[in-house]
Amino acid sequence: MSASICQACHVACCANSTPNVVSWGRGGIVAFGTCNSVALYDPQERRVLCLLNGHTGRVNALHWVHNNKQNLECHLVSGGSDNLLIVWEAQDEKFIKLMELKGHTEAVCAVDAIYMDSEILVASSASDSSVKLWLCSDLKEAKCLHSVSFGSGFVMDVSLAVLPGTTVPILACGGDDSQVHLYVVTSEQLQKAMTLKGHEDWVRGVEWVSTRGGLLLASCSQDSLIRVWRLTAKSSTDTLTEDNHTIIRMKEDVFEVNDQGTSSVFSVSLETVLAGHENWVCGVHWQPPVYKDDELQQPARLLSASMDKTMIIWAPEEGSGVWVEQVRVGEVGGNTLGFYGCQMSPDGSMIVAHAFHGALHLWCKDSNKEEWRPGVVISGHFRAVQDLSWDPEGEFILSVGSDQTTRLFTPWKKRDNKQVTWHEISRPQIHGYDMQCLAMVGRFQFVSGADEKVLRVFQAPRNFVENFANITGHLKRKAAGLQWASTPALGLSNKAVFQGDLVPKTTEEEQFNSISDQYQESYFHPLILTEPPPEDHLLQNTLWPEIQKLYGHGFEIFCLASDSTGTVVASACKASKAEHAAVILWSTTTWRQLQMLPYHTLTVTQMAFSPDAQLLLAVSRDRTWSLWRRSQESAGKEKA
Repeated sequence: MSASICQACHVACCANSTPNVVSWGRGGIVAFGTCNSVALYDPQERRVLCLLNGHTGRVNALHWVHNNKQNLECHLVSGGSDNLLIVWEAQDEKFIKLMELKGHTEAVCAVDAIYMDSEILVASSASDSSVKLWLCSDLKEAKCLHSVSFGSGFVMDVSLAVLPGTTVPILACGGDDSQVHLYVVTSEQLQKAMTLKGHEDWVRGVEWVSTRGGLLLASCSQDSLIRVWRLTAKSSTDTLTEDNHTIIRMKEDVFEVNDQGTSSVFSVSLETVLAGHENWVCGVHWQPPVYKDDELQQPARLLSASMDKTMIIWAPEEGSGVWVEQVRVGEVGGNTLGFYGCQMSPDGSMIVAHAFHGALHLWCKDSNKEEWRPGVVISGHFRAVQDLSWDPEGEFILSVGSDQTTRLFTPWKKRDNKQVTWHEISRPQIHGYDMQCLAMVGRFQFVSGADEKVLRVFQAPRNFVENFANITGHLKRKAAGLQWASTPALGLSNKAVFQGDLVPKTTEEEQFNSISDQYQESYFHPLILTEPPPEDHLLQNTLWPEIQKLYGHGFEIFCLASDSTGTVVASACKASKAEHAAVILWSTTTWRQLQMLPYHTLTVTQMAFSPDAQLLLAVSRDRTWSLWRRSQESAGKEKA
């Protein structure tokens, strides 16, 4: 086989809209589900290393199988809407599908896994109201050890750990009954140990962590609270102190475990309740263990993510031991719905959250200032990509998708770094209808069509042209007089914002001289960028103003094309009759109709101009194609 002549230099993608779909490995690789694939992303190199394809449904849950030696992970477990779990294994610097775990009858929504000697113990929950325990051997064989049914309830998250001083695994399940259920694995069966009560709404996330004093379990809920539970082994001296009623102690729940003929007693008590979020807390994550003084130590730091668009790092104070909020990061404004989950880098210097619409939000700790700042991270459409177009000079790409957005991607080279990576630097259009097509009609101008009867024309503002030059290093070009753009609260059109609109009004009378002044529609703030912007800036501060609407079609726009000279645009809409299947030609100088081209009887699905802009080819669902020649008279009228 001959050597490949092409290789992937960028993959634009985002995480699926499920809570447990992102996992950050000890080797620094972030795994996340994107549609039916698993993406392995390197946040240092800012690129997708590879895509793992094996699921036939959406990937809903991921988990790296961590080892206690701080080595790179060799196994990854994924669960999807195809009712499957897949165990992936690293071989020769590539991940291959090791085995499939079949047994669930509905979509898998949460998964966790730990090593038991040379075998992998996997726990999974699904929409079939069951939790299953699997054992994967090194012989590429897997069997379902036990299944627990929760009746009409659902388990939102699962977490596995090993009881201290034993070889007995313990499983925590957070359910929609506002309780955390604890199970121990004895004789390859799940036995109920106890139920932890306290939350007042669905438990969205649970996670164990091993400490010197035992185990800590963090649980988060839709009641906006986080509860930390401590599990410790009981000894004979603990029984004596229990009889001393002069000592104030937290209430403890006790259970007994038999491990290879040895009986052990464990107690679970509430360590603390963390209140700081103002909406559902959807995810919690403990900081991974780090090497300190040649010893692997577990920091007592907990990361939480909420639908209030914030992430918080919690830790106990050194003196009092009281858990307090150390760091809070997040978003302000925009129309996003908050964070679905969170992860922390192996050294604790970076944290990432994924939002309801799939965007990854990365924050990095500045070692000099001890501050957290937004970082550059991958982005992409969260629904199907429908169309794309190159800039005439080949310096950037515009794409539209069913997620109702138009996005602009361009290569970026960081200073003192030879590697070039692609990033989204602008979101020119955020619409209310699913986008279908677009066509570039100049250096910084395009026409887009959506599931509506109107074509919309956009032109790059001066602020974008300046930032584009700063990020890419290309020479600055002359831009139009339009400064910036914003979207009205209840509108679909990007409204131009000029310099005078940003000047604050001084007196109270000037501030409220009209009703509209009392309710400001624009969240826009002008930016000077030297690197790709984070998600909140993309949503609010990188829009392009809409300069024209084109009316003429009777149904939803389906396809667009522009000629090489940028003077003519052809458009077509959905059609079931000949009267609606006509192609319309538009002039880019006056934005008026030049001509209608009636011929086809059903939807024209694609059009293309010839390189010399003299011919137009159209193909239709009526099984015909038509070729149109440009007349000299029309060319003369156009120039005039």
